[in-house]
Amino acid sequence: MIISASRRTDIPTYYSEWLFNRLKEGFVLVRNPMNIHQISRINLSPDVVDGIVFWTKNPLSMMGRLSELDRYNYYFQFTLNAYDRDVEFGIPSKNNIIIPAFQKLSQVIGREKVIWRYDPIFFNDRYTMEYHCKYFKVLAAKLGDYTEKCTISFLDLYRNTVRNTQTLNIQQETREQQFEIMQRFSDIAKEYGFYIDTCAEAVEFDKLGISHAHCIDRERFERIGKCKLTIGKDTNQRTECGCIASIDIGTYNTCKNGCLYCYANYSHKTVMRNTQIHNPASPLLFGEIGADDVIKERKITSCKECQMTLFDL
Repeated sequence: MIISASRRTDIPTYYSEWLFNRLKEGFVLVRNPMNIHQISRINLSPDVVDGIVFWTKNPLSMMGRLSELDRYNYYFQFTLNAYDRDVEFGIPSKNNIIIPAFQKLSQVIGREKVIWRYDPIFFNDRYTMEYHCKYFKVLAAKLGDYTEKCTISFLDLYRNTVRNTQTLNIQQETREQQFEIMQRFSDIAKEYGFYIDTCAEAVEFDKLGISHAHCIDRERFERIGKCKLTIGKDTNQRTECGCIASIDIGTYNTCKNGCLYCYANYSHKTVMRNTQIHNPASPLLFGEIGADDVIKERKITSCKECQMTLFDL
């Protein structure tokens, strides 16, 4: 079993104490987003957790406790964009805090375990083609030695995303703009010693040498853990998504990064209300178990086949 922590919220930034408590106690409770009274009890023992993917924009609160993850295979999906606080108002200084955090994390755990994400890309009067290319190169020069690849995507305009980004006056990019920026980004990546791929994009960029990403990646986990995994594609994700199956332990409407393009937050007020009832000692990310809640143990097993040969390494 692979744990995703989390596509729904930034657990490393805001809920790392809760996370380490859950790992120590060996289980977590997760509400079904489609049926809030249905709760799954998920075993977090290293015996069944084959890997953890951490999704974050700032891992600093975890940095001093990474040794507590020694029994797990894991890596980070680290989003670092060139947007200012008009788009990502909850993110601290990129130059002074976030870039050094990326570099430090890579130095501690290895560049193969820190995936750079530059996503989502959108265009408006400020964030133009030239803006993105200029600052992608600035970031690449600082991050190239600390990662193997950068995963890129274009903004998907979900209903809540359209509402939350109205002030940005986003201009829908053309197919030609997509190919131009991907070619320019690919050239920059090669210059600084890494490669790029795309996250859940329907457009094929094969002729540019750019493939589809597997953000929750069986091959990366096999390389990190030196053990084969028998895990198939995640059928709960979009068709274009290349991720393997995982269990997400996050909750929507709990991330305080404040990124206007975020699909996981419906409103700032809801986020503030939910985060105020977060208890690091609770098995739930926020709130308490109610009389109407039904808790069921989720049946999970390890997917490891530790019979790798020389040809698998």
